[in-house]
Amino acid sequence: MSATTTSASKVADKPAGDALRFYGVWLVGIAALIVLPMIFSSGGSLTSFSLIGIAIVFALSYNILLGQTGLLSFGHAVHYGLGGFAACHVMNAVVSHGWPIPLPFIPLFGGLGGLAFAMIIGWVMTKRAGTVFSMISLGIAELVASSSLILRSVFGGESGVSTDRTALPKMFGWTFGPQLQVYYLIAFWLVISAIAMYALTRTPLGRISNAVRDNPERVQFIGYDPHVVRYIAFCFAGFFAGVAGGLAAINFEIANSAYLGAIQSGLVLFSTFIGGVAFFFGPILGAILVTYLQLGLTSVTGVWQLYFGIIFIGIVMLSPGGIAGLVMMHRPLARAGTLPTLIPSYLVAAVPTLALACGVILTIESIARTHSGQGSPINLFGVAFNPASPVTWASAAVLIFGGFFVARLSWRRVADAWDRAATVARDRGYLA
Repeated sequence: MSATTTSASKVADKPAGDALRFYGVWLVGIAALIVLPMIFSSGGSLTSFSLIGIAIVFALSYNILLGQTGLLSFGHAVHYGLGGFAACHVMNAVVSHGWPIPLPFIPLFGGLGGLAFAMIIGWVMTKRAGTVFSMISLGIAELVASSSLILRSVFGGESGVSTDRTALPKMFGWTFGPQLQVYYLIAFWLVISAIAMYALTRTPLGRISNAVRDNPERVQFIGYDPHVVRYIAFCFAGFFAGVAGGLAAINFEIANSAYLGAIQSGLVLFSTFIGGVAFFFGPILGAILVTYLQLGLTSVTGVWQLYFGIIFIGIVMLSPGGIAGLVMMHRPLARAGTLPTLIPSYLVAAVPTLALACGVILTIESIARTHSGQGSPINLFGVAFNPASPVTWASAAVLIFGGFFVARLSWRRVADAWDRAATVARDRGYLA
C-alpha cells in the first residue's frame, strides 16, 4: 500500500516538476542576461555580448528552416540584411519626419523588412525542398547581394546606409548612446524572439513542419499542403532574421552589402549545425561558440575561416547532432548516476586529443606564415615557435602522429567505459 501510494505520488508530481524545471531554465537564462554586464562591464565584453545576442536570434530563425522544416538555405542572410537596411531607413525617416517612434520598436520594422521579402519570393522558393530549394536560395542570395551594389539609392552602394540611433525619441530617459543600454535592448529582443520561436515549435504549425521535414508525402495524404507549410515557416524565419538584422543595424549604426553576403549566410549555417539542429537550444550554443571563436580567432590568425571549416567538418563527421546532441546523449547517464564513471576516461583521452589539435595548429600556422612572408613566432600556450625552424615542423609531426595514435587507444577505452555506464543506466530504466 505504501509502495503504491509512493509510486502514484511520483507520477502525480512529475508534470509539476517538469514544468518547474522548464520555467526555471528560462528564468535562469533571463537572470544571466541581466547580471552578465554587471560582472563583465568592459566595453569589449558588452560588444561581444551584444554580437552573441544578435547571432542567437539569427541562428534560431535559421533553425525554423533547417531543423524544423528541413529546408537547407544558403541565402538566409538576405532577410538579415534587408532587415538591417529597413531598420536604418526607418530610423532615418523617424529622425527626418519627427515621428514619435522610439528606438526599442525599430527591430520590429527590421522584422517586417525580412518578412516582406520572404512573402514575395517564398512562394516560388518553397515549391520544392531539398537540392532545388538550396540552389534557388543560393541564386537569390547572390542576386540580392549583387543588386545591393547597383541600387545605390536603396542600399547606399559600398559604403552602405548609416544612421544615428541616439537621434531617435528617448524612452524612459534612455538615449541608447552607451553600449550598456544597447546591450539591454538586444537582450530584451533576444528574450522576446526566443520565447516566440519556442512557442512556434509547440503550435500545430510547428508540429506539421516537423512532419513535412520527415515525410511530406504522408503530410499531403492526410490533407495538408507541404508547400503552404514550408511557405509559412519560411515567412516566420524571414521575420525573425529581419529582427536580428535590425538589431545589428542598431548596434553598428550602419547597414551595408556585407550583411547580405555569402559569409553571413555561411556563419549562420555553421552556428546552427555546430550547435545542433535537433534541439531548440542547439543554435544558441552554436551561436555563442561561433561568435566567440570569430571574435577571438580574427585577432590572432589570418586563416580563421580554415579553423571554422575544420571544426565544421569535425562536428559533421563525429557528432551529426552537434553540441546539443552530445549534451543530450549524456542526459540518461547523468539521471542514472553513471556519468561520473566516464569522467576519468574523458580526462585521459583529452590529453592526446589536445596534443593532436596543437600539432594541427602548428602546421597550419607555420604554412600560413611562411607563405605570407610573416616571420612572427607562433605562441602556443605560452611557448613561442619559429615558423621557419625545423624544430617547429618536427614538433608538429610528433604531436600529430603521436597524438593521433594515443588518442585512438584512449578513445577506445572511452567507448568501453561508455558501454559499461550505458548498461547500468539501461538496467535502471533510464536508457532504452
